[in-house]
Amino acid sequence: MIVARNVSDKLERASWIRKMFEEGARLRAERGADRVFDFSLGNPEIEPPEALLATVRRLLDEAEPRRHAYMPNAGFPDVRERIAARLAAESGLPFDAGHVIMTVGAGGALNTLFKAILDPGDEVIVLAPYFVEYGFYIENHGGRMVLVDTDDAFRPDIDRIEAAITERTRAIVVNSPNNPTGVLYDERDYARLDELATRDGREILVVSDEPYRALVFDGVVAPVVPRHVRHAVVCTSWSKSLAIPGERIGYIAISPRVPDAAALAGACTFTHRILGFVNAPALWQRVVAEVGELTIDIGPYQDKRDLLCDELEAIGYELVRPRGAFYVFPRTPIDDLEFIGLLQQEGILAVPGRGFGRANHMRLSLTVPRETIERAIPGFEAAFRKASRAGA
Repeated sequence: MIVARNVSDKLERASWIRKMFEEGARLRAERGADRVFDFSLGNPEIEPPEALLATVRRLLDEAEPRRHAYMPNAGFPDVRERIAARLAAESGLPFDAGHVIMTVGAGGALNTLFKAILDPGDEVIVLAPYFVEYGFYIENHGGRMVLVDTDDAFRPDIDRIEAAITERTRAIVVNSPNNPTGVLYDERDYARLDELATRDGREILVVSDEPYRALVFDGVVAPVVPRHVRHAVVCTSWSKSLAIPGERIGYIAISPRVPDAAALAGACTFTHRILGFVNAPALWQRVVAEVGELTIDIGPYQDKRDLLCDELEAIGYELVRPRGAFYVFPRTPIDDLEFIGLLQQEGILAVPGRGFGRANHMRLSLTVPRETIERAIPGFEAAFRKASRAGA
């Protein structure tokens, strides 16, 4: 067999969203695209801000020599200085360019970091429900993912995390606002994680994966993690905040309070190169240096969150209302796989919660037109009623 058994096994574990994609294609061919309601993909339907597009056009037209050449593996020094200045201003910490590595998206950032910190058998704690790629990223570099359930409100359960820590624990991954739940952690959550990561001389990193950090609702502001967590490393991107996931631009920010921060930055610069990323896209480094503080209008996402949550709750679904990101994660009235099948009978595509480490839930993406939600509501109700009769 040409394909490695290890990869074949991972393909099977990563198949839920792919299965929904394939099922969507089948349903569209069978029923017509206007009768299929696809809530499975988290691909922004909002276009990037015009100011960003104008910046791209201007930078492409400028005739500065070597605009598209290699640069230091960590990224353009002046770009890293600008990102560090923003981090210093919001955290109150002395970030400088040496603490920042420009990366190929947040996924590239996480792989770069894990390659730098993991020896074979080292452990990374991940809070479930979780973004399924974390497990693959950790295994890529010989690590072992240790899943720890969050509480009923999808918040960090400190006692469970404490029980999962061993001598091999190198990091705890947090993702807030969370994919798939939309839950936003608060300052108390981070303060407790900080105490846990530093207790008795521990040097456990708290890795904050935060591509959704700017996408928060109800006027709240997401906490600045390095302000509250001493051993914080931020891995992030502009994929969601600027609606440019296909451009693959992000960064690693290592808190100045991390032990041996300079050594870790040097290791990440090295692993970024040897993993084949070499450097983050040159053009997009320049773009985000200028307009990286912009954010798409989150109003449409909040409007769709309110519509979908209100309608689902009126039907009888149980859910924790998301405070950010663009997902809703309701409880399913019966087994999630069985219920996903009932929804498909109504032309609705959703991802079973077990694909994110929490069975008997489902992930619904808000990256659909408002009309799609409105037209899908009768199907959500019909499936719920069928499930209720079946369970009676």
